[in-house]
Amino acid sequence: MEGRWTPLAAQQAVWVVAQMTPKLAEELFRRIGNMTPSRSSLDRLLTALSGRWEEDRPHFEQVLRDGDVIPQHATTVAVSLDGVLAPMKHGGAQQKRQETAEEGRLTRGPAGYREIGCGALSFCDAEGEMLSAVRMARMPEPHKATLKRTLLADVTTALASRPELRIVKLSDGATDNWTFLSSILPNGIEILDFYHAAEHLNSAIASVYGDGTVETRRRFDDLRFVLREVHDGAEKVIRSLNYLRKVHPLNKSLPKELAYFRSNRHRMRYHQFAAEGLPIGSGVVEAACKTLVTQRMKQSGMRWEEKGGQAILTVRGWTQSGNRFDRAWALLAATYQAEVEVVTLHNVVPFPPAGHRKGR
Repeated sequence: MEGRWTPLAAQQAVWVVAQMTPKLAEELFRRIGNMTPSRSSLDRLLTALSGRWEEDRPHFEQVLRDGDVIPQHATTVAVSLDGVLAPMKHGGAQQKRQETAEEGRLTRGPAGYREIGCGALSFCDAEGEMLSAVRMARMPEPHKATLKRTLLADVTTALASRPELRIVKLSDGATDNWTFLSSILPNGIEILDFYHAAEHLNSAIASVYGDGTVETRRRFDDLRFVLREVHDGAEKVIRSLNYLRKVHPLNKSLPKELAYFRSNRHRMRYHQFAAEGLPIGSGVVEAACKTLVTQRMKQSGMRWEEKGGQAILTVRGWTQSGNRFDRAWALLAATYQAEVEVVTLHNVVPFPPAGHRKGR
């Protein structure tokens, strides 16, 4: 494969480089002793294999979907969508910093970062506990277009196999995410990730009583309990925030947070959702953001291009999605196989058997 790799050696190399940098992978193989590839060879191998996968990706992904086994006790399929910023080689950092400086603002922060899209499909039982999951990520592109097409195909295939599954759509409050989840996916139950809602609640209270103060923590704990455990908790939280807004009319944060809760109130019926055994947190996709992207692609000094970054994301997605890595590898390795035709050979002189001597 790719000139010098046996299939088994290539498989091992790809798995390892998806988990750690080529430099560490080079040292690992040297210490193990079964092969001694250079870091540049390891990097080139993964990029080349990923390029071959991308050439026929829709077909390969459909084969993976068709081979996925949905847990027998699954009652719900939860679809989650999120994103995480990562450093890019061509993220336009210089231009952004120059524009910021021209506006008279401080030129600091992750100007060269762009959003990598993360998605997850999780199958849960009647108690809302996750049984299995498929995780994926795509390099930055407008509106996460490829990621959304992949999620839609995953959901469609799962429902074709198990049409009785309830669909739960989980995300933070990002408008673009909900445009896709609400309008493009099949009908389902929309739930705003509880932990994002709690963060907004804390921000609203902290804007009045100070960040990290005893009063903020006390009021936040009380309202957080109401939001999650009380029937119509979102409505009660909205009334509390509206009261604070009236008492503190000059506070600029409260109107924004109040608008957030009002626009998402129908997705915050957490007491009802929990009673129905539905997941209320998008922990699966949050984990994808952390383990697929952050742990591998946001180490010190890293900057990513499209091909190299997607190569990492694709393989790491396989390794975190049940047995998809082995099945994906089988599909990829098959593209290197060639048919060998055996023809009748003429004028061939056989070698004598071992130990044979002339005259014996």
